[in-house]
Amino acid sequence: MFRQQFTPITDGPLASLPWVVGRWFSAVDRVYLGLLSLWLFSMVTLPIAKWVWGPEVLIRIIPLSTVLQVGLVLWVVLQAWGPRPTIQATLLVTAATLIIEAVGTATGFPFGDYTYTEALQPQLLHVPLLIPLAWLMMLPVAWAVARQITGQTAGWRFVSISALAMTAWDLFLDPQMVAWGFWVWHQPGAYFGIPWLNFAGWFLTAAVVTLLVRPQPVPVAPLLPIFGIVWFLETFGLFFWWNLPGPALVGGVVMGSLLLWASLAKPAWATPPPEKRRPVHSQGERAAAGPEEAR
Repeated sequence: MFRQQFTPITDGPLASLPWVVGRWFSAVDRVYLGLLSLWLFSMVTLPIAKWVWGPEVLIRIIPLSTVLQVGLVLWVVLQAWGPRPTIQATLLVTAATLIIEAVGTATGFPFGDYTYTEALQPQLLHVPLLIPLAWLMMLPVAWAVARQITGQTAGWRFVSISALAMTAWDLFLDPQMVAWGFWVWHQPGAYFGIPWLNFAGWFLTAAVVTLLVRPQPVPVAPLLPIFGIVWFLETFGLFFWWNLPGPALVGGVVMGSLLLWASLAKPAWATPPPEKRRPVHSQGERAAAGPEEAR
């Protein structure tokens, strides 16, 4: 089970690592490592598979990597929350984001004027079913980033940082998915063809869904590394493999800044409360306690 607090590593080779990394090793289990390894393998081999078999392989591997990351994240959440809250959150996130995306493609609100192509199947209400899963695979990770930075699991600061972490990811994602032909913007914008309104829509959507779910505390140690892996793979991949250096640099700086902030933070929730000494009242108790406790 993933615990909410972890024992500090105060000596040995891990003591010099950032605070959150040192605690990650006490939270892993075999299922977590297995899913993490499979997800990483699918992500790392994606550009190689495209080079070998052509761009049509993308529509096969991307759903697989998405499902693997969803499984990885939900496994972590399940260990911390239990079955019922995890199922409730899963249904809320997928239903809410599907509805918001369907409204978005029909009206242009809140993201702008865009349409999904036929590349990603199956679709419901003109929205690929993979899209709500993409929200589901990153929102708990964003909650972990927000919890690590703010030390909270509710309130405007927690909601804002969660929404910012999701929006930072889209600085990579949207230019990449447009380049791959998964959706099109009818009125391209200033951010490498993406309208700025889209990012406001992402922030609003992530904030609204977070408020709807009202998530319980998520374990930071197993989820924050996922945020870091996504940041590294997106930055490296977009710059060197996918010929999108602009989004790689901007997304790398913004998402990387959040990652650095979270990695260096030490919120109040992870600090054990100081031990309280029992007050000594009577003169007899003072004599029995000795000079140190009687002070």
